[in-house]
Parts: sequence; structure tokens; C-alpha cells
Amino acid sequence: MSEPPANKLHLLDYLRVVRVRWPLIVVIFLLVMITTTALTFLLPKQYESKVEIQVQENADLMIFQQGGFKGSDPRFTSTQFEIIQSKQVLDPVIDKLELARKWSERYEIKSPELIYRKLKKMMTLREERNTDLISITVLSPDKQEAADIANAVADSYHNARVDEQQKWVTKSLSSLWAEVEKQRAKTEKLRALAQEIRLKYAINDLNPESVEDPMQASERVLLDVEQEVSTQRLKVAALRAKNDQISKMSDEQFMRSIATMEVEDQTVLQILPLYQEAASEEARLLKGGYGLNHPMVQAQTAKKQTYEKQLASQIQSQRKAQLAKLHSEEDSLKNLEDERKSSRDEQQTARVRSVSYYEAKNDYIQAKKVLEAAETKYWTEMMQRSMPMNPAIIWEHGEPSEFAARPRIALNIAVGVVFGLVLAFGVAFFIEYLDTSVKTMEDIETYFGLPVLAVIPRGVGILMDLPPDAPDAEAYRILRTNVEFNRKESDAKVMTLVSGGPGEGKSTTLVNLAYTFAQSGMKTLVVDADLRRPRQHSIFGVSNSKGLTDYLSKGVPISELVLPTKIENLQLVPSGKLPPGAIAMLNSRRMVTLITELKESYDMVLIDAPPILGVSDSAVIARAVDLTVIVIQHRRFPRSMLMRVKNAVINSGGHLLGAVLNNVDIRLDQYYQYQTNYYGYHESSKQQAAAAKKIAPQIASTLSARGSSRDEY
Repeated sequence: MSEPPANKLHLLDYLRVVRVRWPLIVVIFLLVMITTTALTFLLPKQYESKVEIQVQENADLMIFQQGGFKGSDPRFTSTQFEIIQSKQVLDPVIDKLELARKWSERYEIKSPELIYRKLKKMMTLREERNTDLISITVLSPDKQEAADIANAVADSYHNARVDEQQKWVTKSLSSLWAEVEKQRAKTEKLRALAQEIRLKYAINDLNPESVEDPMQASERVLLDVEQEVSTQRLKVAALRAKNDQISKMSDEQFMRSIATMEVEDQTVLQILPLYQEAASEEARLLKGGYGLNHPMVQAQTAKKQTYEKQLASQIQSQRKAQLAKLHSEEDSLKNLEDERKSSRDEQQTARVRSVSYYEAKNDYIQAKKVLEAAETKYWTEMMQRSMPMNPAIIWEHGEPSEFAARPRIALNIAVGVVFGLVLAFGVAFFIEYLDTSVKTMEDIETYFGLPVLAVIPRGVGILMDLPPDAPDAEAYRILRTNVEFNRKESDAKVMTLVSGGPGEGKSTTLVNLAYTFAQSGMKTLVVDADLRRPRQHSIFGVSNSKGLTDYLSKGVPISELVLPTKIENLQLVPSGKLPPGAIAMLNSRRMVTLITELKESYDMVLIDAPPILGVSDSAVIARAVDLTVIVIQHRRFPRSMLMRVKNAVINSGGHLLGAVLNNVDIRLDQYYQYQTNYYGYHESSKQQAAAAKKIAPQIASTLSARGSSRDEY
């Protein structure tokens, strides 16, 4: 029959395990604590010294990067940790502090590799959160040595970083200068090529060192000529229109329009006012009544005519001058148009020739810019190289510590407490996991398929030695009640209690159950059928000279073997002298006859039998009686053994009524308190104390007389 899976543990089950296993938990915890404390105080003292260094990320490459620092490298700190612990940094420390000599005398370490490893093991590196600081912590039995090593490691790391940076800068500057020289040669070559093309095609480049297109100057000249031609055309058109207008005017119209004709002849401009004044005076005199022959009128008329002749002559000259000016401007326009045509032809030819020059010039200008940038960068780096480099700043130097940092007594003890508790509880629960004994009523019901008739607490003695109202009897009353309710036939009066091994309390349980039957008014008989190690006569305090063996072997009537006890309705048949071949007696016809006879004379017959495993006596008795109850001691035997007990009863043909869970320590297993919480129903705490005080002498005398109140079975 395969065992069903175990039920999941409840929180109360964990508490129960702790209460049951607390001695083991305490022992393991104390052992761990004692060991931890002893080791803590026996360990040699270690002194700690710490140095804090600020490391500059990208310090080696800073001067070769445009715009300063680049992004932070997440691997930078880890890389520096490895550098600090490298032989390149630690070997100078070993040489400087003469650690090889000191440690060879102190620790008998002579191998350089072992010295390096020991020094590395003494160091602890840690990054300060959200900073560029790295702390170097050194542990040593010598406080001064710890400080010296920490400071020496920091100095060695700083020097290594500076040397590495100097090497890198020198190498980088050499590479940069080589690039500058290469770029200078390339630039000079491109300049010579551009100059050769410019001279070959006679290109007029006003600024050969500029990126400006050399054709832009000629284009500006052509643009100026175009603008002059346009201006001259407008001017010629204006003069032609003016000349046409003058040719159509009479002299008198010309004189009247001279102000609007923009005439620049000074003679005309001087005579014209005099002429106008003489004409005005003449008209005034005529209007004043003077006749044409009047001397004053004639004088003004002569004066007017003289001015008029002069103006006519000058107007004619002005007409010729305007015409000559028109011809002159037309000649100028023609010359400008010829010049424009020539400039256009020349520019077209020059543009075709300047394409190759422009490309060569552009290449030269670009190469020149690169050269200037490289030279600027080189000289900048040279200036920065002359500045002091500090890739690692030591902010805190190591000082000898006054107090030992190791061992950490409080921490070690705290760890010991935690580890001790974890180990103790772990071992307790592991043992509980390995323990396959019966721990709960559910185990009996689940694994064996038997009802639990009663739970008997630990420490319950012989009930007939106690007062009638003792609360310990309640568990057996429950057992008696369950037996009566579970037996299906009213004439099933003979029962036996079996167990897997000795010491499970089978005999004590049987006596106390018989006592409760007798108390209830039932005529009860106890038969000690344990013919190997009988105990009932000792419990009842009677002689064992005669008993069951006399009935089975000698034919003595059972009435002569029944002994009265001090308990009303309760009688006893001892086992009698122990004969050889006991199993044959129990398996005889007379045993069956005895059971039939006793069923007619008693209300309940309880037969005590030996443990069922190892001997066949109990199997024989279980087959002969009406009812069989298995007594299982709490947390003693494994379930597999108890399963064999059940199978032995069933295989022998016995009627298995149920099981009794015996010797349960309800102080530790609170799970059973609801099953045994009946003491308060009987009497108050004061009454219990008084009763206990009253019966204490009786219990003491009984225990001293019998040696034990419990059957070792």
C-alpha cells in the first residue's frame, strides 16, 4: 500500500515543530554562538588604513579630444581597479617598502609571486557612490605597515598614471607632427600646381590665397560695362529727343523754352534777361502813351533788336552744339558696345580656361586650412604638455589606526546569531521532515485509515491510584465512550490493546480503560495474557503465583484464578507462572473456550497482550477477541512500522476498532489541547492545587513501592 502524500504544514504546525524540537534548536544555536565567539576572539587583530584617490576619467586622451571630455565609460572604474592591483603598480610598492625581506622573516614567504598575491589579498578597493573617488583599504597586523602600504600603493598608482600619460602624449605628439609635415608637403604641391595653371592661361586672380572664384573680378568688370552701356543708351536717347525738339522750335520758342531746355551757354543766360528787360521796357513805354518814333521807344527798340540778334546767333550755335553733343554720345555708345562685346568674348574664353585652375586653387585652399588646423592643434598640445598632469589626486592619506578593524566582534556575533538561528531551525525542520513517526491524528487517519479513539496526554498515571474525580481520567472516559459507540455488536465484549513495540503504554492504557469501564458500572475483567513479560500483577499489587497459565495448562477453573481489586466492578486474572511454549497455550482450544465463558460472565473483558511485532502472541489474541485497538505512542516509531502492526492485526483475522494516540506532550504540541482541554471542566485552579497536594503523598508512596507508575510497554 503506497503512502499518501503528506499534508501541507500550517503555521501552527511550524510552531509545534519549534516547541517539540526546542532543545535541539537551543543546543545547535549555542554551539554556533560559542564557536563564532571563540573564533572571533582567537582571530589575530587586523588594523585598517584607507587612502582616497580621485581618478580623472579620459585624462590621458583629454588633450586629443575636441571640446574636452567625452562620455563616461562604465568600465572605467573596473579597469582602474585592475590597474591598481596589477604588478606594474604593486611591484614598486614591494621594492619601496622591502616587503620581500620583511615578510620572508615574518611569514617565511620568499616567492615573489606569493608576496604579490599576499599584498593583493590585503587590499580592498571600493568606489564611492556618485563620485570619482576610489578608496584603497589595506588590512595588516601592523598598523604602521597598513598605513605605509596604503600610501605607497596610492603613490605608485599616481606615478604609473602620470608615466603612462606622458608616454601617450609624447607618442601622440610625434604622430601629430608627422601628419603636419605630410600635410605641409601636400599643401605646397597643390599651391605650385594652381600657380602653374594661373600663369599658363594668364588668369587674372586678384586674390590667389582666397577661396573666391577668379572669374568673379572679370564678371564684375563685364557687369560694370553692361551698366555703362545701359546708362549711355539712356543718355543718347535723351539727347536725341532733345535735339529733335530743338530743331522743331523757332528762335523765339527756343528763347521762351530756354529755361526748360537745360541750356548751359553762359552768353545766352546773360543776354536773355537783358533782352527780356528791354522788351518789357519797350512795352511799358508804348502803353504809357509814347509813340514808336519817340526817342525813348526807339532806343529801347534798338536795344531789344541788338539783344535779339545776339541771342539768335547764340541759339544757332546752341543748336549746333546740341547736335555735336548727340553725335559724340552716340560715338561713345558705340565704343562701349564694342567694349562690351570684347569683354564677353574674353570672359567666355577665360572661364573655359579657369575651370582647372579653380579646382586646383580650391584643393590648395582646403589643404591649407587643414594644415593650419593641424599646426594650431600641434602647438596647442605642446603648450598643454608643458602644463602639469594630474590624472589621480590623493585626497586622503593613510594614517595608522588606533583600533583594530578585524575581527568585527559585534558583526561576527550578529552573523553568528543569524546563522545559528537559521542552522538550528533548519536542522530542526529537516529532522522533522525526516521523522516519519506519527505526529498528529491526521497522520493516523490519513496513513492508516483508522479513527482516533482518544488522545492520551503525557504523564497520566494509574487512575485507580488517583482520586475518582481526577481530570486525567477524562481522556480514558473519551476512549471508553468511543469504544462503546464504535463497536457494532452489543455482544462484542472482549477486546485487546496491541502495540508495535515495548514502551508505548499499552498496559497502562488497558488498565485505565478497564478502570473507566468499572467506574461506569460495568462488570470488568482484566486478563494478563502477556506470557513473556507480565505486568498487570505489579500494577494491581497482587501475587502472580497463579493465573492464566494454570487455566490453560493445568485446567484450573477460571473462577479460582479471578482476583478482586480495590476498585469496585474490576477484577484481574494474572498471567501466572511463565511456562515454556506460551504461544501454544494461547492458540489452544481452551483459550477460545475461556473467552466464550468470560463474555457470559462480564460486561467487558480486556486482555493484555505483548507487542505484536517480533512475537506471534498478540496476533493469536487479536484473532480470538472481538475488538482490537492499536496503541500508538506519539513521535516514537516510524509509520512503516505501525503500518505493519495494522497489517498484522488484519492478517490475523482480528477486528480493528481504531487507534489510541498515547503519551502526547500537550505542553509542546498545542495542536492537541482542544482534544485534552478538559481539566477546567472539573475544578478551579485552587481546587486542583488542593487535590494535587492531597494526593501527592499517595502518588509518592505508590511510585516508591512499584518503581514506576507506567508500564514499560
